[in-house]
Amino acid sequence: MSHSTAADVRIVATGLYTPPHAISNEELVDALNAYVADFNDKNADAIAAGDVEPLQPSSPEFIEKASGIKSRFVVDKEGILDITRMAPHIAPRPNEDLSLLAEMGVTAARDAMRAADLKPQDIDGVICAASNMQRAYPAIAVEIQDALGIDGFAFDMNVACASATFGIETGLGLIRAGARRILMVNPEICSAHLNFRNRDCHFIFGDVATAVILERNDGAATGETWEILGTRLKTKFSNNIRNNFGFLNHCERETGAPADPQTDPATDKLFMQEGRKVFKEVVPMVSELISGHLSDVGVAPEGVKRFWLHQANLAMNEFIARKVLGRDATREEAPVVLDEYANTSSAGSIIAFHKYKADFQPGDIGVICGFGAGYSAGSVIVRKAS
Repeated sequence: MSHSTAADVRIVATGLYTPPHAISNEELVDALNAYVADFNDKNADAIAAGDVEPLQPSSPEFIEKASGIKSRFVVDKEGILDITRMAPHIAPRPNEDLSLLAEMGVTAARDAMRAADLKPQDIDGVICAASNMQRAYPAIAVEIQDALGIDGFAFDMNVACASATFGIETGLGLIRAGARRILMVNPEICSAHLNFRNRDCHFIFGDVATAVILERNDGAATGETWEILGTRLKTKFSNNIRNNFGFLNHCERETGAPADPQTDPATDKLFMQEGRKVFKEVVPMVSELISGHLSDVGVAPEGVKRFWLHQANLAMNEFIARKVLGRDATREEAPVVLDEYANTSSAGSIIAFHKYKADFQPGDIGVICGFGAGYSAGSVIVRKAS
């Protein structure tokens, strides 16, 4: 377990990019059920013989009850709802053009830079912290750095849904090592690693990008500032959330062409999850992390005005908040954005922080917490300074 406690670094801005397309539960279910009906019709004889299991339809009510999600934003809507494709259509771009992931990160970064009245020359480093990078190299962070005109350094990091909190801790360490300011971005195209033919998980994710700027407490950024009272990180290996898609996949086949991970229903090369196991194992891990962290920093749970939690599942967030507070949390204490954005992996807790912090007064305390595959979890305790 890693942690830091000195309030010598602060958050001075956040930024948000929301894609222009939204898909409601009703639209998503219509597409899935059309695919299910087509599959069952084409395999009617095999299903009757007991050789093939029929696929089951879904409903908007099932999705909302299971997750709390009502809608999600995506980079492409048409491809996802096309039952002959059921994946976003993302056109290839020439190497000379800005990649889609970097483009989203740049937009969120510029939003944050405007909020703090900062220029490229005011920033020393860029961290791109996300669950899936568009490519292995060059680093997406270096591409974002170049597009913004920042003269410094940049690198990618991946700790799945906890990437943003790990990125904040990493940025904090870089500032303590001498950097003036660090820009941490979380571009997430989660719809591209989701199997939209899988009834149990097709509704989970959405696309978005967030950004956070950190600086030393004696920095000159304008606007609101948030002192970081402490950070804490924890990981524990688990296969219960996994994505096996990677550059070695094409080397695994014995003969013939590799399976297309977007069309082969038997593939394990996209997002996979053992949801019940995740809930049972992650909830106590995260609630204990937050409770212990608050205790070590000297903050009582009732002294926390708001918990900006990772937005994966409504019941999970409610349970974590209940275990930390010893009672049910109000929506003001643990705000929800997953109903509109769905699970946006690393960006979820930052969206919640970005949207639900305007009512804080100097001295008010909150907790940013991300958690997910790994298992990985990180908490950041902040205090409104100005």
